[in-house]
Amino acid sequence: MTGGSIAVRRLSQQVRLLSSSHPSMVSTFGTRLIGAPNTLEHRVFIEHNGSIVSSFHDVPLFADQSNGILNMIVEVPRWTNAKMEISKEEAFNPIKQDIKKGRLRFVRNCFPHHGYIWNYGAFPQTWEDPAALHPETKAKGDNDPLDVCEIGEQVGYVGQVKQVKVLGIMALLDEGETDWKVIVVDVHDPLASKLNDIEDVERHLPGLIRATNEWFRIYKIPDGKGENAFAFSGEAKNKKYATEIIHECNEAWRRLIAGDSPAKTPTYEISVRNLSNSSSPSFVTRGDPTYANLPTDSRQPPAPIDPSISKWFYISSVQV
Repeated sequence: MTGGSIAVRRLSQQVRLLSSSHPSMVSTFGTRLIGAPNTLEHRVFIEHNGSIVSSFHDVPLFADQSNGILNMIVEVPRWTNAKMEISKEEAFNPIKQDIKKGRLRFVRNCFPHHGYIWNYGAFPQTWEDPAALHPETKAKGDNDPLDVCEIGEQVGYVGQVKQVKVLGIMALLDEGETDWKVIVVDVHDPLASKLNDIEDVERHLPGLIRATNEWFRIYKIPDGKGENAFAFSGEAKNKKYATEIIHECNEAWRRLIAGDSPAKTPTYEISVRNLSNSSSPSFVTRGDPTYANLPTDSRQPPAPIDPSISKWFYISSVQV
C-alpha cells in the first residue's frame, strides 16, 4: 500500500470518527470578536454552540465526506486588504491581523485588483509541514494550514465557516517554500452545481484562474519584493491532484496533533491545545485554566484605516 493510500484510508477513518462524535459540528459555528478591527488587539475566535473552539484543530476538515464537502474558515473576505490569518501561536488559534515590523499588515492594491479577489482562508486540520520536501515542487511546506481561495459570488466575513467543494489547486513558491492555494466554491453558490473540476472554472468564470496567478505573483511587489513564482509553470492542477494534497496536509496535521511532529522547534512554536482530539497530548477540557480564562466578546467598531491603503499600484514588470 502506498503512502498516499494509507493517508486516504486514515483520513476516511478520522472523518467517520468525527461524524459519529460530533454530529452537529457543521452548522452551529459562530464568532467571538475581541476589540476593534484594524487594531493590534483584535481577535476573532471561532465558537461552536457558544463556546470557543480551536480554528486550527477543532473545526472538522470535512462537513460531509460522502458528498465531498469540506469546511473552510474565511480569514480575509473578498475585496478587503487586512491580512487576517489564523494565529498558530496563540491558544485556541484565533484569527488576528498579521504584523510586520510592529505594524498591521495590509495587502496593497495592484491594478486592476482591489484587495483579495476571492474569499481567502484555510482548511482546518491541515498543516504544510516545514520539514517535508514535496517531490514535485522541490520545496518544503510553509508551516501553515492549507490556504483556500473561495470563488463564489457572496462576500464572506472573518471567521465564517463555509462549506465548500474542491475544484483544483495551484502551487505558489513563496520565498522558497511551497504554499499551496486550493481553489474551491461555496456549495450554496448558484454556479456550484456546474463547477466540478478546474476546467469548469475557465468555462464558467473565464479569466479567474489567470487573474489568480497574476495576483499571487505580484502582490508583494509594492512592498519592495520581487515577483513570486509558481511550480508547474503556473498551471492549476485538477480536483484529483488537489484532493491528494489535502489528504497529505491532513496527515501532516495528524502527526502534529499526536505529538509525532514537533510543535516547538528553534524556529517556530505552534499551539496545539484542542478540545476534540482526546488522544492528543495537548487535549484540554473546558475546565483547564487556559480555556476558562479566554476573553468574553468585546466587539467594537472598526478603527480607521490609513487612506494610503486604498492607493493603486501599477506594476509594469508583470508578464501577462
